[in-house]
Amino acid sequence: QVQLVESGGGLVQAGASLRLSCAASGRTFSTNAMGWFRQAPGKEREFVAAITRRGSRTDYADSVKGRFTISRDNAKNTVYLQMNSLKPEDTAVYYCVARSALVVSRNPEAYDYWGQGTQVTVSS
Repeated sequence: QVQLVESGGGLVQAGASLRLSCAASGRTFSTNAMGWFRQAPGKEREFVAAITRRGSRTDYADSVKGRFTISRDNAKNTVYLQMNSLKPEDTAVYYCVARSALVVSRNPEAYDYWGQGTQVTVSS
């Protein structure tokens, strides 16, 4: 099993930055592709970003491209999401995900492991 624990969420004003962290523990050799999804109240869960184990491939949702950056530190078994120029529409619970497959995916069902989520609220 793999445990994922997110941190770094909070309440910020529009235009501010936040960095989310996700620490993996347990069978971390199963955390090849990792990423982030988010879910706003009353909306479907949506893909945000993903990264391969070596960081050679990243993928971003169009809505965050150019503002968010995903990265990982394998020595610390941690993946990060740097969020800049935050907008009110970025308000959501952000979930860290991991899968044993090597390639990234935008499909939430492709991920084997999910964190408990961290709340990000952006005020206007």
